[in-house]
Amino acid sequence: MPLRKLGKDPESPSGGSPTIYLDEEKDTYVVQGWTVDDVARLSQMDIPGHESAVEIPRRMVQFFLEVKKDDDDPDV
Repeated sequence: MPLRKLGKDPESPSGGSPTIYLDEEKDTYVVQGWTVDDVARLSQMDIPGHESAVEIPRRMVQFFLEVKKDDDDPDV
């Protein structure tokens, strides 16, 4: 099943990132964001080798709520 785009950062200068997707088949979110590569920040997390960390702005949390309908925003 394809990913369903829930929303992208309306304040992104390029309009392409960060973005939040829903995989309805797996019942998971896929988050596209800025790669966290700061060693001090990464050392505060316990990230297994098969995982990575991305960062999104707080304003993106609204898209996790899934209350927006697809026809409310042509970019979603």
